Amino acid sequence: MLKKLSLIVLGLSLLLTACGNSQVKHEALIHIRLPMGYIPNIQYAPFYVAVEKGYFKEAGFEIEFDYSFETDGVKLVGAGELPFAVVSGEQVLLARAQAVPVTYVAAWYQQYPISVIANADENISTAQDLKGKTIGLPGLFGANYIGLRALLFSAGLKESDVTLEEVGFNQVELMAAGKQNIIVGYTANEPIQLKAQGMNVTELRVSDSVQLAANGILTSEKTIAENPELVKAFVGAFLKGLQYTIDHPDEAYALSAPSIPNFAEQDQAVQKNILLTSIDLWRADRLGYSDPQAWENMQAILLEMKLIPQALDLDKAFTNEFVP
Repeated sequence: MLKKLSLIVLGLSLLLTACGNSQVKHEALIHIRLPMGYIPNIQYAPFYVAVEKGYFKEAGFEIEFDYSFETDGVKLVGAGELPFAVVSGEQVLLARAQAVPVTYVAAWYQQYPISVIANADENISTAQDLKGKTIGLPGLFGANYIGLRALLFSAGLKESDVTLEEVGFNQVELMAAGKQNIIVGYTANEPIQLKAQGMNVTELRVSDSVQLAANGILTSEKTIAENPELVKAFVGAFLKGLQYTIDHPDEAYALSAPSIPNFAEQDQAVQKNILLTSIDLWRADRLGYSDPQAWENMQAILLEMKLIPQALDLDKAFTNEFVP
């Protein structure tokens, strides 16, 4: 009887130990609030896949997506309040010009995802054709504005050669209603939405004219210096999700659905087209790699726009150190 009781006690002890270890492992997960810069969208599929496939969890992270403004994420990372954020390349240089110690550690988009979309009747086939035209865009800020200025710059045009109208994020509605004939939008969104409505439009992709540093993962100089393994683990988990999304778009599409409110009510053909177009912008021989020339080009545009006062040390603005 004593032997049997001892075995029961031993069994309970092992069970409690196992539960304790499980709890310790769970508590060891690092909670990451990740600023995304936009609303929940199928374009974030690599992040959703990395969560659903357990890549972030395997790397020791529990992810909370924060769909706040991009600039907010930059400030929080720079202040050390958050370890990572998803940002576009120009935001990195704009922040560093203000002495915010942030560094871009992995490229998500290999092509700058901005396009100028025009009603076919406008006969816009090259950037030079934009001279003298009125162009609607969300505002004189962000990737839409930077992308347009880069496109104009590549054609030898200045902002004064066109008329810009700030229309908010209503480009599709305004163009569909005939209130705008030329707009600026994201390559994997506005052109697809307009074509789905039966509109005959032409598209000028910024990436066809100039290579610019686009969206990717941001951290701080302090995090890199004090916890490089954290950065390596986070970048690695994200890149696994990115690779899986590129290789398995249908499954990635399904895995993303729970993260996007009212996704089932949206036009599924349009959403799948958005994902496939996005994948084309992400592809690379080495996922996560930042092209130094893209950063040089971005800096040149920001200098031309007088958004930064002088050239920056780009070696501190981005690194490929954490890219496999």
